[in-house]
Amino acid sequence: MAADHGEPIVLEVSGHHISVSNPDKVFFAAVGATKLDLVRYYLAIEPTVMRAMRDRPVLLQRFPNGAAGSSFFQKRIPDGAPPWLTTTTVSTPNGTTSNALVISDLGHLVWAVNLGCLGFHSWPIRASDPEHCDELRIDLDPGPGTTFAMAQETAAEVKRLLDEVGVRSYIKTTGNRGLHVYVRLVPSWDSVAVRSAAVAVARELARRRPDLITDAWWKEERGERIFVDFNQNAPHKTVFAPWSVRARDHAPVSCGFRWSELESIDPNALTIATVPGRLVAGGDPWQDIDQHPQSLEPLLELVRRDVATGLLDAPWPPVYPKMPGEPPRVAPSRAKKPKP
Repeated sequence: MAADHGEPIVLEVSGHHISVSNPDKVFFAAVGATKLDLVRYYLAIEPTVMRAMRDRPVLLQRFPNGAAGSSFFQKRIPDGAPPWLTTTTVSTPNGTTSNALVISDLGHLVWAVNLGCLGFHSWPIRASDPEHCDELRIDLDPGPGTTFAMAQETAAEVKRLLDEVGVRSYIKTTGNRGLHVYVRLVPSWDSVAVRSAAVAVARELARRRPDLITDAWWKEERGERIFVDFNQNAPHKTVFAPWSVRARDHAPVSCGFRWSELESIDPNALTIATVPGRLVAGGDPWQDIDQHPQSLEPLLELVRRDVATGLLDAPWPPVYPKMPGEPPRVAPSRAKKPKP
């Protein structure tokens, strides 16, 4: 006999009538939060989440049976989707195209939540201007042997560098162990240029704090340091979206916060139960992000400096074709040793 997860509920969101099926299905077992609780979370933070995600294509990570169940990624909108959905064509590095969901309004997001989407991975572009990135995303990836405190210290180094070159930045948790630093950009550069800036940032940070930070693409070279994952800015790459909810049992949120909170922030305390109240009490820490689009030029100057010293590009992920100026794409331990 099938479990009783409640009768469907029809909600009017952004002018769309959306049926939420199985509203009482528990999605987050540790806190007993249901699918409808997740929908209500997004309804409660509409201005904040839409500021970050409006007009962005998204890759959906679906968990039909909640956070503890199996999942799959979905880039293409499924057959039978409502005709009012906004979509756009996105491409993989090998040129395969898909019809992806665009978060035109909150109704689009709630529609995806009803499908069991517990992870929105957004492109750094707006669907209205797909040729230009409007975000640089600096992904601080805590590998084995590292701690969240190390990620916090690395984030402080990122801010110090960006402040030095006059680039305004914002920070969020990832909903897990890492941190993301965002720069809203004037939409004048493509993703190749933005990635090159991220490479230069990673290299400069690693030079300044080699004890803490690494820009090594090959895992065997990283050690117990925080990796600045520059390739998260490569063309067609997505990043876990701000204010999106992670598929972990206590329903944590990838939550923006103020730089002044960096030393005290507890990512595990930022959940669908606490974030709406936090926003009501303290406001959106990214409230003014759209009022301060930044030029990429100060970071491209770092790129030019590295090129002048003879540095090649950093390795690209294996799914990409060989790129101009890229060094051999092979792990050092597997590279052919020169003959004596």
